Amino acid sequence: MGKAHPIELRERVVDFVEEGNTHRASAAHFRVSVKFVNDMVRLKQESGSLQPKTQGHPGGSKLDRVEEWVRRRLYEKSALTLDELVVELGEHQNLKVHRSSLGRLLHRLGLSHKKRH
Repeated sequence: MGKAHPIELRERVVDFVEEGNTHRASAAHFRVSVKFVNDMVRLKQESGSLQPKTQGHPGGSKLDRVEEWVRRRLYEKSALTLDELVVELGEHQNLKVHRSSLGRLLHRLGLSHKKRH
């Protein structure tokens, strides 16, 4: 993800617009995009602040609450496939997930579905 523009630049751009300059003139003057100017003016009007919003996913997963259930289920029946486990999560936990998400959970938990002789 990109780095947010500094607060000083954000303030100078908005001040320049508030002095009566157009958004296009402000963008050209500060060498930023017109969209950036529009976004900053809108942000200032809506929130009163020019602080950048947090970027990225806040963390956590909807599978966090069922980790122990998954461990117990695989201990009870170790031959379950990912697809079967996805179906059981839907039936017993009322949780709809993709098999790749479940695979990542199993990897995080250190559980493997590889069948070795």
